[in-house]
Order: sequence, then structure tokens, then C-alpha cells
Amino acid sequence: MIKDSIDTLNQKIKDPFDLVHLFTLLQDAQLGRAVFSTSLGQEDQLLTDHIFRHALEIDVFTLDTGRLFQETYDLLSTTTKKYKQPINCFYPKHDALAQLVSTDGINGFYDSVEKRKACCGVRKIEPLRRALEGAAVWVTGLRQEQSANRSALHHFEYDKQFDIIKFNPLAKWTLEKVTQYLDTHKVPQNKLHKDGFVSIGCAPCTRAISEGEDIRAGRWWWEASHKECGLHQIKN
Repeated sequence: MIKDSIDTLNQKIKDPFDLVHLFTLLQDAQLGRAVFSTSLGQEDQLLTDHIFRHALEIDVFTLDTGRLFQETYDLLSTTTKKYKQPINCFYPKHDALAQLVSTDGINGFYDSVEKRKACCGVRKIEPLRRALEGAAVWVTGLRQEQSANRSALHHFEYDKQFDIIKFNPLAKWTLEKVTQYLDTHKVPQNKLHKDGFVSIGCAPCTRAISEGEDIRAGRWWWEASHKECGLHQIKN
């Protein structure tokens, strides 16, 4: 049933760059409550602007891991003030975080992929599960161009890990098109983007990238991994 609904929605897409058209498809499908997770990156700021400007009935939330850049917190404040709309923050559970730090150390994520994923699990995955509770659709800012892992991304997908329909309205967009939108609509952006930070996550786990590097090369740069934290399953 879910797969049929998703296939039907993907087939109805006429213009993959028309956000009004895409969100109208979502609304008309009446799948249930929709939520949008923003990391306050460029793609997510674009969607935040669209959702708030069009007064869409989509709850917006973010995950505060406790290790974000100050520039990210500043952008969160600027964004809520500009649109006069709430962005709900979900935090790690205190006991789980205290146990993680006690066991692995405050910077244990540098020691191994397993410890890094454990940190992401406590700071991001568990809070995300709480944020998605009761929702039928999870709106994301994922794009095919972001990495090889995401190249097969569809606009509507089923996420088995969280048992939810995932809606990726920017799936076909390029970074150039994203930045054009942000400039045209004067959307607030993270100041770190001007310093070579394209994909911005936790401060200890993010660095600027050099010209020609993969967009996500600055995330967990010390690893030879798939550059994913576990929020989004990698398709093989």
C-alpha cells in the first residue's frame, strides 16, 4: 500500500524544480502529519523559507546535539526572528549522553567509526526518533548531487529505519540553484559557508573543504567511511 502510494506520487511529478507543485502533491495525497527536519544548512534554509512563507502545515524541528558551531546557534536565532515562527529543538537524553561521555570520553568519536556512530546515535538518532513520533511524512533537504550515496534519491521514498514516508523536494536541485534561491529571497545563511564549509554538522566533526573536494568531504574527515551519521540510510 505504502509503496504503491509512493510510486504514484513520483509518477505525478511534472516539474521536479517547482516547489509549489511538489508540496501541493504532498498536501493532496493526505498522507498524514508532515514534519521537516532542518540542520540549518543551505538546503534546509531554503525549505524553511518556503514552508514559512507559504504558511504550510508542516512542523519544523532541529536536532541540537550540544556540539554545534556558535554560528549555527546564531543562525537558528536569526531564522526564528525573521519568520516569527517556531523551530522546535530536540536534545539528547541526559542519562544516555552522560553514559556515552563516561564510557568513551568527551571526544571519543575520533577513536573509531563505532564510537563516532555511538555518539551520533545518542546525539542525533534517538532525538530524531522522538521528533518523528506521530508523523506520517518526513520532509528533508537531501539532494542527489550531495554524494554518491544519495545519487539514486527519489522525491518520495519509504524509510524503513524510521517507518515513515520521506519527502525530498530538492532531490534534483544543484547547489548552484539552491544558492540562487537563497540570494533571490534573501534567506539567512550560516556565516561559515563563506569560509568553505558546505555541509555543516557538529563543530568537532566538520571542517572546511578545498576546491574540487566532495561536498561532504568535510564531515568526519578523519574517516574513510560513507560520510553518513545514520539519519539517512545508504542505498546500495
